[in-house]
Amino acid sequence: MKEKFYITTSIAYANAGPHIGFAYEVLLADIIARYRRMRGLDTFFLTGTDEHGDKILRAAKERGLAPQVFVDENVRKFEELNQALRISYDYFIRTSDKKNHWPGAQMLWQKLLASGDLYKGTYKGLYCVGCEAFITEKELVDGKCPNHGTVPETIEEENYFFRLSKYAPQIKAMIESGELKVTPEARGHEILMLLKEDVQDVSFSRPERDVLWGIPVPNDQKQMMYVWCDALSNYVSALGYGRKDDEQFEKFWPANIHLIGKDILRFHAVIWPAMLLSAGLPLPKEILVHGFITSQGKKMSKSIGNVIDPQEYITEFGSETLRYFLAREMSPTEDGDFTREAFIAAYNANLANGLGNLVSRTLKMATQYFNGVIPEQAGENVPLKKKWETVLGAGEIEDFSIPYMIHNIILPRYFAKMDNNEINLAADVTWKLIGYLDGYITDYEPFKLVKTDTAKTQNIIWNLLYGLYYVASMIDPLMPQTAERIVGLLGTTVDKQGKPRSFKTNPIAEPMFKRV
Repeated sequence: MKEKFYITTSIAYANAGPHIGFAYEVLLADIIARYRRMRGLDTFFLTGTDEHGDKILRAAKERGLAPQVFVDENVRKFEELNQALRISYDYFIRTSDKKNHWPGAQMLWQKLLASGDLYKGTYKGLYCVGCEAFITEKELVDGKCPNHGTVPETIEEENYFFRLSKYAPQIKAMIESGELKVTPEARGHEILMLLKEDVQDVSFSRPERDVLWGIPVPNDQKQMMYVWCDALSNYVSALGYGRKDDEQFEKFWPANIHLIGKDILRFHAVIWPAMLLSAGLPLPKEILVHGFITSQGKKMSKSIGNVIDPQEYITEFGSETLRYFLAREMSPTEDGDFTREAFIAAYNANLANGLGNLVSRTLKMATQYFNGVIPEQAGENVPLKKKWETVLGAGEIEDFSIPYMIHNIILPRYFAKMDNNEINLAADVTWKLIGYLDGYITDYEPFKLVKTDTAKTQNIIWNLLYGLYYVASMIDPLMPQTAERIVGLLGTTVDKQGKPRSFKTNPIAEPMFKRV
């Protein structure tokens, strides 16, 4: 049996259409999932939308729409973006789905109840509609929610509470031991500091009279599940938990990676593990926390006018270009700034002048000099002419061939970075190879050499095509359409190990990436 791999994004809140932050998270998950499939793992990739709660209900009323009609409209926008970005998810979960989500959410509730971890009590506190969460006085900044800049409402009501305090010591120990991995380490330390404090039990329901849009609490129709209890359970309900057809749950749970933004870390690294422990279910292996995308150094805001619409960039530059920029120019674990100027500069330097130019030059020479036919016997060792610094930083190596460099230096480094989900650094390794291939052309000048030594020129072209084949393989998770196009242009035949042997290239009519 193949090794399994289960990755999830957080589910996007369906009170509005998708923004660049959602595009970044779902793209990161897509790249990781594509890479794991490429490596032969039986992979399941989940994304979806969170559609219940007071904020949804209020937004729908403002539009004069029923809540289901309202969320359906917004969910379509998320699905359209997923299609435009070629997101390869295996399942799209919706929390308003009574058939596939509700049974799992309600079964999980019943498990917590059976463990004695749910009890009724009266709660009085500050409630932020934007966060869909109660917040404390010390979390306020100038009396307002730090995330939304709004004054919270004071609410007093009878709710069900979850005994979070009971599981705090166990979760702390599991994070410290690495049994529950939080990446990057700084986020793990953040949670450990939180768990050192006096962890309070949390409200897990709201009165039905106040929240009319959600999942009813089993056996208590006067209460609605609190949005976080409802939303977090999507990770198991999507696999069939709570339904008869739960084979996927048995196969894929626990998740290998929960990919989330840093603003919802507490819910995923404290509340969700506690729920799983209470229900007797295994914990996820890793919580991978990405940073925020800012615009012009500031948090995106409609009032400032710096909101980035991913669809606009896809329409103007193509989805592959946006995939490239987000994958390579942003760090998966730190905040990153997105500006149009930086986007165009990276596009011109690394796609138009870099990858695209290398493909065009090489294919043009193969077609012009050899009618595109480069046989296997052309693959002789024509070493890199100059000393080149290795990717591993181990100094310089003289006179080594392109196949040697790829299999002994480039690929091991690339796999190490991708295995560690360092997508941007893996892309750097790929573009290092592109730079070596460009340097190889500069070294030998095959456009001049062909006049005096046709055989050696053919050897050089074979090496360049060999290198391009592996460039395509390495960018496949990042830019799948571009990778597929390059392989098609190469006309490669491969041996049993998957290594290219001969080429029958197709001419390229126009640049892969036109300079902006």
